[in-house]
Amino acid sequence: MYTLKEGIDFYIEPMQNKKVTVFDTTLRDGEQTPGVSLTSSQKLEIARQLDKLGVDIIEAGFPISSEGDKESVKSISNAGLDTTVCGLARVLKKDIDACFESDVGLVHTFVPTSDVQRIYTIKKSQEEVIQLAVEAVQYIKDHGLKCMFSAMDATRTDPAYLIEVFKAVQEAGCDIINVPDTVGVMVPSAMYRQIKDIAAEITIPIDVHCHNDFGLAVANSLMAVEAGASQVQVTINGIGERAGNADLAQTVMSLTSIYGAKTNIRTEYLVETSKMVENYTGIRLPPNTPVVGQNAFSHESGIHSQGVLEKSDTFEPGIMTPEMVGHRRRIVLGKHTGKHAVKQSLESAGIKTSDKQLDEIVLRIKEIANKGKQITDADLYAVASAVLGKASSDEELIKLKEVSVMTGNIITPTAVVKADIEGKEIIAARTGVGPVDAALHAVRDILGESNHFKLQDFRIDAITGGADALADVYIGLENEKGRIVTARSANPDIVMASVEALVNAMNLLYKREEREEKS
Repeated sequence: MYTLKEGIDFYIEPMQNKKVTVFDTTLRDGEQTPGVSLTSSQKLEIARQLDKLGVDIIEAGFPISSEGDKESVKSISNAGLDTTVCGLARVLKKDIDACFESDVGLVHTFVPTSDVQRIYTIKKSQEEVIQLAVEAVQYIKDHGLKCMFSAMDATRTDPAYLIEVFKAVQEAGCDIINVPDTVGVMVPSAMYRQIKDIAAEITIPIDVHCHNDFGLAVANSLMAVEAGASQVQVTINGIGERAGNADLAQTVMSLTSIYGAKTNIRTEYLVETSKMVENYTGIRLPPNTPVVGQNAFSHESGIHSQGVLEKSDTFEPGIMTPEMVGHRRRIVLGKHTGKHAVKQSLESAGIKTSDKQLDEIVLRIKEIANKGKQITDADLYAVASAVLGKASSDEELIKLKEVSVMTGNIITPTAVVKADIEGKEIIAARTGVGPVDAALHAVRDILGESNHFKLQDFRIDAITGGADALADVYIGLENEKGRIVTARSANPDIVMASVEALVNAMNLLYKREEREEKS
């Protein structure tokens, strides 16, 4: 039994004194995600973000695969990062030389060891595979670099032969061995036993690389660490070949928050890093993604919302808070919402209601949600204003008057926005990568130096089918104090819907700031 927090006991092995190294392969295995292709500048920016996050090793790519990949790895190696930069290589001198020429600090060399891969992909005997592995390790060490050796498809390799391979590379001077679950077929109990057996025979550090074909990559990585592994290979958002790899955020937070192990990861940057990779790869995370997903710390149910508002531990782990990972707790309004959550949301915006008024607001909110509509802050405040008899339009700081856009295949998209701000007419013009981008930039420019808002969320959906479909735009906006409001607009013109949603969100934030100043 292990006391985790406040006398709560769990049947797990504590690791308070264990240090786990984090090896990130987002830029190598992650980029092998079908449909993903990162530019060299994007790779460098992600590498800098991973360095900021605190990963110990970045596998920057497979230098021999192309001249572009080689140059990309070299640029990351020479970027002055604190982390170790690693290059991947088969057990071939030309591959290893490409890593040397890329200025990496660690060479990760691999060879298939399972019968199915050894016979059908490289057509080598067991003895030949061992010879190739040993020669590759010796070649790397002779050039003064650190070496990690992977027995590809280790989890489908004969256990006795696998130990023989690992002992041979260890004797050749290898610094660390990697046990890859290449096709994701392990279950946690089997992973534990295999790593335990390897650790009993091998003295150098053990690393694991788990694929997620059955959704077990994180669990298998945790079991490997329990059994004696000291390094985990992970990717941001779990991207990678087929179903992907073990997710960095989930693996690290499980190790540190549940087991009490130590890593060098600065967890407050997890959400920030996740969003960068999401944007660059175009692979959108489901809202219910653990740790970094939009709903990871969101609550709608009346019982849950009331509980977390009283004490967050009631319906959250407690050992992992939103602030620890760079997130914020959200109380989401919908058909399951209770009075407590609605009242708290209104009071945070400085809106006071009587019990009767609150009941009416809750009733209207549920009626809207029952029609399948997501409730935004704009919806809530509009309903509250109607119930309280306030004319919300009178409180608008920004009153939109005119929007015009110019775009085409030989024209840089340009937008002009005219608005009334506290009785003064303001006009702003901006270009962008598209008409929507240009229009949103122009809206932000009409505020000049007063613009201190950060766009947190932007989504466009078609409400109906056909070319004349209504564009439903949802926007999340954050001010300098971390306050976030959401707003939406529906319009047949996608540019107008986007502009109206942004203006609605800006007005809501200004209202909230004014009320906070008065209170």
